[in-house]
Amino acid sequence: MRARIVQSNQTPFKKLGLDPVTLDIIENALRNARVEMDATLVRTAMSPGIREQGDAFPLIADHQGRMIVGQFGSYIGPFLDGFDGTVEEGDLILLSDPYSVGGAVSHCNDWLVLLPVFKDGRLIAYTSMFGHMSDIGGMVAGSMPIDATSIFQEGVRIPPVKIYKQGAYNEEVVRLIMHQVRTPDWCKADLNALIAACRVAARRVVELAERFGDDIFVSACEDLLARNHRAMTLLIGRAISEEKVSFEDYLCDDGMGYGPYKIKCTMWRENGRVVLDFDGTDPQSAASINFYLNENMMRMFFGIYMIMVFDPQILFNDGYYDLIDIRIPEGSLLKPRFPAALSGRTHALGRMFDILGGLLGQKTPEFLTAAGFSSSPHLFYSGFDKAGVYFQLFQIGFGGIPGRPLGDGPDGHSLFPNFTNVPNEFLERYFPLVIERYETVADSGGAGLHRGGNGIVMSYRFLEPGKIAIHDDRWFVPPWGVNGGLPGARARKILEKPDGSQRIVGNKVEDLEVEADDVLHFITWGGGGWGDPLDRDPPLIVKEIEQGLVTVAGAAAYGVVIGTDGSVDAAATAARRDTMRKDRGDVEVFDFGPDIETLRANCEAETGLSAPRQRLWEPLELAAG
Repeated sequence: MRARIVQSNQTPFKKLGLDPVTLDIIENALRNARVEMDATLVRTAMSPGIREQGDAFPLIADHQGRMIVGQFGSYIGPFLDGFDGTVEEGDLILLSDPYSVGGAVSHCNDWLVLLPVFKDGRLIAYTSMFGHMSDIGGMVAGSMPIDATSIFQEGVRIPPVKIYKQGAYNEEVVRLIMHQVRTPDWCKADLNALIAACRVAARRVVELAERFGDDIFVSACEDLLARNHRAMTLLIGRAISEEKVSFEDYLCDDGMGYGPYKIKCTMWRENGRVVLDFDGTDPQSAASINFYLNENMMRMFFGIYMIMVFDPQILFNDGYYDLIDIRIPEGSLLKPRFPAALSGRTHALGRMFDILGGLLGQKTPEFLTAAGFSSSPHLFYSGFDKAGVYFQLFQIGFGGIPGRPLGDGPDGHSLFPNFTNVPNEFLERYFPLVIERYETVADSGGAGLHRGGNGIVMSYRFLEPGKIAIHDDRWFVPPWGVNGGLPGARARKILEKPDGSQRIVGNKVEDLEVEADDVLHFITWGGGGWGDPLDRDPPLIVKEIEQGLVTVAGAAAYGVVIGTDGSVDAAATAARRDTMRKDRGDVEVFDFGPDIETLRANCEAETGLSAPRQRLWEPLELAAG
């Protein structure tokens, strides 16, 4: 049943013609309002994940719920279709349950606030934002249990509920929700920050409508959507073939000993529309790595990738959604059946960008990017400090961005463009730990004409006993290179005891006990390389050796010989490169590294960890969900 919009003013909006200057002013005002939402959030939130890293996603939509500016695409239409209630002036809706909104939020840690914007009795827009809550209860600190087998184990699930109803605050429901979490002060502050950001954007929308008129504002939104539709139609016609192309990549494991998990997508153009068909993707996992992929979110991923590669000046919005057909099989890793666990969906979410790169570049290899930092490594650390006060850290790590057609991948960078690192000073001020190393890992980026970005190592010395959890991927299946570029290095995690002894720990572990003065070396993976490394400028290699980005030994991957004085031995380099070209043969478009069975055979020797076991997919198990 679709939600009922209650408006005291039923006058329909009029479609008016706009001059380009007015449209440009309104467009940029909405862009600025989105930036102001982010600024409001980081100044009022408390948790480091939101306040310092910006793990939140704003949206401004038109009165029909179509995103005009934002990042993850509009979820408002699907929400309204499934919300059995009214939307009235003064309402503010909160939700976090992915299954209640078709995956619009993809795990329960993401709390979504939706504010309908009314002016003179008419619904004129929506503002919304969702952010990652550091803890929402459940079976482990941080509420992202790797070994969860049901969403009921992952913390409080919030169906769509009005925390403001016609302007009246529902204090009881907020108190009930906060009673389920370990860090209610942080959680409530972050919720209020989300609300404040939405209210700021709502004011800006009303101010725009007052300045230009309601009909002009609504007409401008329609024009921006139509412009995006025209642009995407051209891009699809130029870049997407009617011939089918397929690509597959893998999540390394599920944290319970099984893997890898295949994600497969086939793409083609049909009657002017793009089809993205995920048939062939593995069935859902018994663990929490499932990603309930909302179709509109995937449409946004596709559009962002197309726009950033082919025409970055386009403002991406919901205008082109009817040009993309998303097909995801039920019961798969990307469309799990209720009540499958979802909290560890980060790895599959990130892998979507690698999948899209592999699909879109096959017909135009010059636009390919390699596999990159396609996940968000997480570290959790919790316990009690010397004063007996509970602490809980949730931090997102960074790694190597893939090599690109126009240059090297950035070192130690976030997958998402608006994310920032948590300053070490902040960590050391508010948590009982010391950051002893924070630096890039030389040679971890795949060699190429354009090098993949290096991963980083963060060495945490824990000052109090507690428990840690690690969520990371790309430790088993390496990030692939393209157009002759080599794969990037894989992730590693090493726990060092006070006596200097070390042991490799898994990249998906839960409730690992640490003692005071234990050191965790948290090493992320590098991006794959782009282009033939034998064509990279040798003096650039020397400069990168001086900068600590490449080692003398690592220069061999580029065919570069470094003399005893640190300069390039030009004659030896030319000879080595000639030999390497002859031995290598033709350059392949993709370099995935060893096949899965070879990776299994060599896993313990190369990584210090046991290889994940292949799960047997049983129809009965899949049917049961």
